[in-house]
Amino acid sequence: MHDAEDIVQDAFEKYLTIDNSKVENAKAYLIKSVTNGCLNHVNSLKEKKKDYLESVHLPDLFEKIDFSHLDIKHEISSALEVLHKKLGPMERGVFLLREVFDFEYDELQEIFNKKKDHCRQMVSRAKDKLSKEAEKFNFSFDVEAYFEAINKASQEGNFDELMDRIFETGPEDEK
Repeated sequence: MHDAEDIVQDAFEKYLTIDNSKVENAKAYLIKSVTNGCLNHVNSLKEKKKDYLESVHLPDLFEKIDFSHLDIKHEISSALEVLHKKLGPMERGVFLLREVFDFEYDELQEIFNKKKDHCRQMVSRAKDKLSKEAEKFNFSFDVEAYFEAINKASQEGNFDELMDRIFETGPEDEK
């Protein structure tokens, strides 16, 4: 909000400093000036984000580890496919934001313009529909712990737990 206020103020200050006789339509000039300021600001933020992401380097350790035996992408894509087949768009959106991203019902109410009780009901129905499909997905490892380890590694730089998860033996490895 502060950035938007600054952009509007900059546009207005610029308008006050130029020769107004050259401006045919002040409203159109100000709107275009603010629009351009916003676009420049967004592009600047994108560049900063790009520069930051390029500056972050994963440890050389990950270049040496073979992750090909992990088929989690396939499992997640299968789960997402079920979401798309079994749930409607509104139900899918409410369910994902609540269950995956831990949004509160107050937030869901604002996002979807539905009452909190209706959002709760959609989540409940989605869970019921998906529970019928749950037995089709067989994760042979503790997915929650795995993602928690990935999160710690990415946020704290603590790779120990992730390495333990990667190299733990499962039922197939014991054969």
